[in-house]
Amino acid sequence: MNIIDLFSGCGGFSKGFLDEGFKIVGAIENFKPVAKTYIYNISDKVWVDDIKNIPPKAFESFINSNVDIIIGSPPCEPFTKANIMVKDNPLDRLYKDKRGRLVLYFIDYVRYFSEKNDNIIFIMENVPQIKEIKDELERLFGELGFDIYLNILRAEDYGNPSIRARAFISNIKLKPKKLNKFVVVEEALKNIPKNAKNHEIKKLSKDKLEKIKNLKFGEALYKYRGKSKLMHNWIRLNPKKLAPTVKGKTRFIHPYEDRLLTVREQARLMSYPDDFVFFGGREVQYNQIGESVPPVLSRAIAKYIKERL
Repeated sequence: MNIIDLFSGCGGFSKGFLDEGFKIVGAIENFKPVAKTYIYNISDKVWVDDIKNIPPKAFESFINSNVDIIIGSPPCEPFTKANIMVKDNPLDRLYKDKRGRLVLYFIDYVRYFSEKNDNIIFIMENVPQIKEIKDELERLFGELGFDIYLNILRAEDYGNPSIRARAFISNIKLKPKKLNKFVVVEEALKNIPKNAKNHEIKKLSKDKLEKIKNLKFGEALYKYRGKSKLMHNWIRLNPKKLAPTVKGKTRFIHPYEDRLLTVREQARLMSYPDDFVFFGGREVQYNQIGESVPPVLSRAIAKYIKERL
């Protein structure tokens, strides 16, 4: 089955479907270094531009293929309570935040391609707080003739070594089979080849080194205020537990060594295989990992869809 990936990022969402034998026929990503990661690991059929500049009809000509499944991850910043600037009125997050309005472009692509294929499947990923606009999403998709499901899935239930609850808005119920065990930090970080890509250690100042030496498991060097709670960063990982949620700006301290995790180690916490190479500057590499769908979760979803179909 043919898939397009909107707001594709580095390709975590596509990766699981690719591994399960689906065909990625096209993607849209507007940031060139991140698109380079996608092109290297997933597919070179990427339109690198803002989706606002790409009408669905033009994209259809670009991919020159039929579409069976639409996946995508519009920016979560307008909806997450980790963002102190998130708007108080949920509908303002969708209509008055320029990034929030990108959800409407996903819906427009569903409208266009569903007119070509009555059996189209769509899955839109975001933070669980998007449930606060569920009624409006039901109305918008309902105008296209779709009932929607808001599926809350936890990536750690499917083998991801870090905690990650995400909402998947789709026109089919998603109930992939869970694993019967968690993968903890110690297991996730073991046996990384020394010559692995994206595995360079970042040098820290003496002042920061002195501060992180005193951190115990679970303690954070930095704290900042989100919309509704205190957030932590530069956390010393507990080797025997799941890692906290990996966000775009999240950085972790190695459980046993006084240093930040390398990009490769951070990718391990999001279930990326070692042959998945990240491009861009170091901070861009970290960010694209934290802003992605863990491949083990996308693969569980893909496998569920394949078995159901």
